[in-house]
Amino acid sequence: MISPAKTQRQSITWQSHSGYFFILLLLGVIWFGTLDWRHLIPTDEGRYAQIAREMLATGDWVVIRYNGYQYFEKPPLHIWATAVIFQIFGLGEWQARLWSGLTSFVGILMVGFTAFKIAGFRGGYLASLMLASSPLWILAGHFNALDMGLAFFMNASLCCLILALLAPAKSKSEHYWMLACWAAMAAAVLSKGLIGIVLPGLVLIVYSLTSRDWQSWARMHWVSGVSLFLLITSPWFFLIAQRHPEFLHFFFIHEHLERFTSETHRRTAPWYFFIPLIILGFLPWLSQLYTIKNISLFRPNPNHRFQPLWLCIIWVITIFLFFSSSQSKLPGYIVPIFPALAIVTGIGFDHVLLRQNTINQPSKIWTYTVVFFIAIFAIGFIGIPAIQATGEVYEKESYQIYSYWAAVALTVGVLGSLLAFLKRQQILYSVTIFALTFTTLTLIAGLGHETVGRRLSGYDLAMQAKPLIPKDAPLYSLGLLDHTVPFYLEKNSVMVNFQDELAFGIAQEPERWIPTLEEWLQVWQNPTPQHAFAIMSHALWRELQSQNIPMAVIAQDELRVLVRKPLAEASQSTHQQGNP
Repeated sequence: MISPAKTQRQSITWQSHSGYFFILLLLGVIWFGTLDWRHLIPTDEGRYAQIAREMLATGDWVVIRYNGYQYFEKPPLHIWATAVIFQIFGLGEWQARLWSGLTSFVGILMVGFTAFKIAGFRGGYLASLMLASSPLWILAGHFNALDMGLAFFMNASLCCLILALLAPAKSKSEHYWMLACWAAMAAAVLSKGLIGIVLPGLVLIVYSLTSRDWQSWARMHWVSGVSLFLLITSPWFFLIAQRHPEFLHFFFIHEHLERFTSETHRRTAPWYFFIPLIILGFLPWLSQLYTIKNISLFRPNPNHRFQPLWLCIIWVITIFLFFSSSQSKLPGYIVPIFPALAIVTGIGFDHVLLRQNTINQPSKIWTYTVVFFIAIFAIGFIGIPAIQATGEVYEKESYQIYSYWAAVALTVGVLGSLLAFLKRQQILYSVTIFALTFTTLTLIAGLGHETVGRRLSGYDLAMQAKPLIPKDAPLYSLGLLDHTVPFYLEKNSVMVNFQDELAFGIAQEPERWIPTLEEWLQVWQNPTPQHAFAIMSHALWRELQSQNIPMAVIAQDELRVLVRKPLAEASQSTHQQGNP
């Protein structure tokens, strides 16, 4: 354990480090400037953009709808935020990702500030750099999904709890930070459900049991905190349950209990599913994890039992074990551990390497880092051809182009890590170069996915078809639920012979869909409405074409075909020409 003398904060102010603020400003430009470099891809990006567009179009801020159907799987905060952004800036890809970008970047600043309050400037600066260069945090921050909003508010609840418990007992500072903690948990619940309060509560229980720190419970400001939590969360739950009583069972039982305990959502994976993701997500700093052992019992104030870094370690372990034991696993679930991991690793790196001025150890670390990058570089050129060996022609072409992006990203990684190694005598400069290198590497690799993602997005198909589709003309989705094309068309689709995740909403309003292709054909061949359109797979299109179903292709790509119902005049003309 670090001696008390070495745990005192450095008498350094943020203002005396304008160069470091410039780095954060540069990071912000890169972070937000790359939000618009990709088209939206299925499923999450297109889905949540479309839901927000529908909310703005209908003006109903209580009932969430997707493709016109009730969609009660998730709470509304991400949708509210995105709809507001659409209202201010218009529809678009960077607008759809802005909430994830904002929350991820503010999360970096919050981690830096929290680590600064625990251990001083360098610890805070290193922690923020480590989070900003963690690949999974970067990717989640540039992806339109609910995971980053949840991760941010959970991280905010952890940081505010730490800041409250670091403040003098019964002080105004303690009270305000603790209220902020309760507000952050409420926002986490409105971001993705009960997990926003269940996990922080579970972490606090495990922390107290392992540290025997029971004083923290007495400082939670329970009355004002719970009141604030309910004030933030209750109104929406009350309004939605009042309008749709079936919501309560579906949301709390189906989407929480059954998701965790059963295979209902078909997202099963082995218990070790998250281990590779943690390795990938914190790859730049794996060699520094050993520093945690020296600060696990670190206390800024030896007179208090509170151990903020031990709380962070418990946070990481508890969340990992919780989701590993779940029957439903997705990569985004593990994102909330990285802020806590960055705090303890940043402070550990500061204490063990910087404050003890051990130059030889960083030399060894950077040497291993260069080897890491060279190995990744080699894997990139072994892995891409393996992917190209399978799949459709367009997939092979897409991944061939993406291999060039991967080569550029990995080259940047090798050169940046070598430069960081050469600057090893100036450790902070070396760490900064290395962190920005990994941030740049990850962004290049992510942006390069556009070579694959553009074809998945349906953007080109939608742009071809949009001028040809009247606003009041129905659009039918035959045997598929396309998650991106409706957003780009700014149009809902009527589901035909396919329910998928819209099954609950369809069950509530069965008149809004067409159960079979036979029934759809009757609607399609009816003279009214005059204009009608349908989107389907190539296989279904060929099948309908073989049955001489009247339809004219107006746009297509490698994944789908968009057709229109022939106009009555054209159909009559064709009939007359075929039957003289």
